[in-house]
Amino acid sequence: MSAEIICVGTEILLGDIVNTNAQYLGQELANLGIPHYYQTVVGDNPTRLKQVIEIALHRASILLFTGGLGPTPDDLTIETIADYFQTPLTEHPELLKDIKQKFASRGLIMTPSNRKQALLPIRAEILPNSRGTAPGIIWQPQPDCLIMTFPGVPSEMQTMWRNTAIPFLKSQGWGKEVIYSQTLRFRGTGESALAEKVQHLLNLSNPTVAPYASQGEVRLRISAKALSEDAALGIIEPVAQEIQTIAGLDYFGMNDDTLASVVGERLRDQAQTLSVAESCTGGGLGALLTGTPGSSFYFSGGIIAYANETKIKLLGVKPESLAQAGAVSEIVAAEMAQGVRTQLGTDWSLSITGVAGPGGGSPEKPVGTVCFGLAGPQQLLKSWTIQLGNRPRSQVRHRSAHIALDALRRSLL
Repeated sequence: MSAEIICVGTEILLGDIVNTNAQYLGQELANLGIPHYYQTVVGDNPTRLKQVIEIALHRASILLFTGGLGPTPDDLTIETIADYFQTPLTEHPELLKDIKQKFASRGLIMTPSNRKQALLPIRAEILPNSRGTAPGIIWQPQPDCLIMTFPGVPSEMQTMWRNTAIPFLKSQGWGKEVIYSQTLRFRGTGESALAEKVQHLLNLSNPTVAPYASQGEVRLRISAKALSEDAALGIIEPVAQEIQTIAGLDYFGMNDDTLASVVGERLRDQAQTLSVAESCTGGGLGALLTGTPGSSFYFSGGIIAYANETKIKLLGVKPESLAQAGAVSEIVAAEMAQGVRTQLGTDWSLSITGVAGPGGGSPEKPVGTVCFGLAGPQQLLKSWTIQLGNRPRSQVRHRSAHIALDALRRSLL
């Protein structure tokens, strides 16, 4: 027994809206221990929706539909589902009354088109919508097939799911198990390199281990099925510990941890402070740090020194360093880090200067050339260069800020 999520709406296909409904329902199904292996998006077209239903019936027993329950001509989910199962629609007077009352409460008169929202397949149960005019259905049109429909409006869908769908599914025996996941996060290694190191764990059945990557970061998701979250965690923990041992310093946190939050926690634990000097990132590094609640305890502030004159005046960068090596150089990065640490009187400091693009590069320093500086206790001062390649400007800036944070994280061990 598994579920399939079917989201109806041409606006989703066109990218006009983000499909948060599928994400929400996927997480909720995991909480109930209901496996689901497919998500489908289909436009407001009856023929294609019927094709989707036909396919889904061969691979899932619970079909969850979102979208297409409105009053307009392109809202065809209910009537298309009924037509597929050759079942007539019947009007529910109590629904019609409820819809009229909802309009009246807003000082409006129900339009004739809204009457179609009171039409449901014969023998389908009403899935009430307390927040809108579009009810859903709970319907078993044939053995081993349960259908639930929800509006596309996330707030309405989520309320209907919590208030009615979850209690119903639990009454049918679902929710006795949970699927719980823990995500381990890594920097300084590639997805394939990490996967090779943990290859012997990728074929486990419970828990399962799956790698995936985002900008400059690799993640391993460990998922377990058990009678409770605590029991699932007990299955996950030994595998998570083994992976952390294998990854060493490349592992930095789990679940909602970020580099900024991990660095902040270590600074706070050690009662130390941090300042930053930024050129090409234009405040991005400071934004990451201040995005963590409580960062004022350890983050003193930063200086955005974009122009060379600002680097000289506010950070004490030597004019000859700029003249000889240029703004994007390790010596300037080191002087920026040293300068902001002195100016703000912090234990640690980071600096970033680079060519973010799309212009400004040269054969010697192409777009994506970024220099970093790190200054710390006991006269620690180092600088280094990383070539990030000809990436979009936003990616160069994003990765640079995270590279700087990761360097500090490793130094704080």
